[in-house]
Amino acid sequence: MRFLNDAAPPHDLTYDDVFMVPRHSAIASRYDVDLATTDGTGATLPLVVANMTAIAGKRMAETVARRGGLTVIPQDIPIQVVADVIRFVKARNLVFDTPIELRPDQTVSEVLALIPKRAHKAAVVVEDGKPVGVVNEVDCIEVDRFAQTRDVMNTHFVQIMADADPREAFEAIDAARAPLAVAVDDEGEMVGVLTRLGALRATLYTPATDHDGRLCIAAAVGVNGDVAAKARALIDAGVDCLVVDTAHGHQERMIEALRAVRDLDPQIPIAAGNVVDADGTRALIDAGADVVKVGVGPGAMCTTRMMTGVGRPQFSAVLECAAAARDLGKHVWADGGVRHPRDVALALAAGASSVMIGSWFAGTHESPGDLLTDADGRAFKVSFGMASARAVANRTSTESAFDRARKGLYEEGISSSRMYLDQQRPGVEDLIDQICSGVRSSATYAGASSLGELRDKALIGIQSAAGFHEGRPLSTSW
Repeated sequence: MRFLNDAAPPHDLTYDDVFMVPRHSAIASRYDVDLATTDGTGATLPLVVANMTAIAGKRMAETVARRGGLTVIPQDIPIQVVADVIRFVKARNLVFDTPIELRPDQTVSEVLALIPKRAHKAAVVVEDGKPVGVVNEVDCIEVDRFAQTRDVMNTHFVQIMADADPREAFEAIDAARAPLAVAVDDEGEMVGVLTRLGALRATLYTPATDHDGRLCIAAAVGVNGDVAAKARALIDAGVDCLVVDTAHGHQERMIEALRAVRDLDPQIPIAAGNVVDADGTRALIDAGADVVKVGVGPGAMCTTRMMTGVGRPQFSAVLECAAAARDLGKHVWADGGVRHPRDVALALAAGASSVMIGSWFAGTHESPGDLLTDADGRAFKVSFGMASARAVANRTSTESAFDRARKGLYEEGISSSRMYLDQQRPGVEDLIDQICSGVRSSATYAGASSLGELRDKALIGIQSAAGFHEGRPLSTSW
């Protein structure tokens, strides 16, 4: 990457401060762009779901890995629960989604409580392991809430074999105008479900898989307590990447924790952070990090900069840290501050191997929270920062009331924020489509067929606030 006219910026830059200049390109199609990362995580997309309790759960991990990204399970979750999540994700099918399963005797009330957890708003009724019907939200309209699923289910549903070609599955679903197809094995037992969009995506994305062909998942540990024991437990559970995480990564406690994890000799990548400069990056790499997380304060839920004045504009932080890591043969993840596909593309152009996303994915069906509605009927989920009072309370639940109260005085972050579901893109896969479309197009504009070429060929200019505003579309005429 180089700056337009080789003009060194006089100050640090955010993503809004910069733009990419089109270059000569021989890339015929955006689908010719390879978005696979080279940081050893197994990801085929440069997207990592941040280790935030309101965002990163087993449903998110399964869905994102199936499309090629990576989800980091938070460090606040008990190790045994994380191990259960890892086993769950590892057991998921690479093509078919895990459906909501119902018994024929379950009530419509239960159906309506469970269906919002899926973007396609459908559930499969199963008896003796075999699908016998499909229930959609519309099937439950004006139906007694105590009626049973056998009374409302549709018994004429699309059924395909587990080895069906995604294109054939798409055509079957499309012809039947059905919400989804149910995949079964040779014994007629259910394997999973596939929507029309899911069939399309199965031809566009490559799942992130481990050496045994199972979906990849990452997990985080903090820097307090017996870090080595926690890390060992996660390694034994089969995690594919360890993330040693704390808000201030360039500190002695982080260095000690990182060295303790490295001494375990895990045969998986270790990520650590967060830092914002070359010195911090080199310190974490010297202590054993393969990937350094970059970013202090750019996240939507983070109030660190307003509370402390500490942090750094994210584009400049990524640019400097990525260069330092590259000199040592390592990588960085750009953590936070992305709100548009352009921001992801610019982070990758600055040298990040992947981009961590938090709040952007909070308002999706796959995030762990319950789906709520406001007074106007708009669907939303509640999100919160990992240094907020709510997160601190969860993290210190085993401590004394006095110690918990003391720590609660010094939270940094928003404890409750409404993340509204985009009606056009209510699922995380919809957002992944949008992001990848933008990044692929950015690469073609730069004449790049891979993320490495995007980093090398990107020509970046600096713009005023008016320049950024000029590039925003208008929803109404002027």
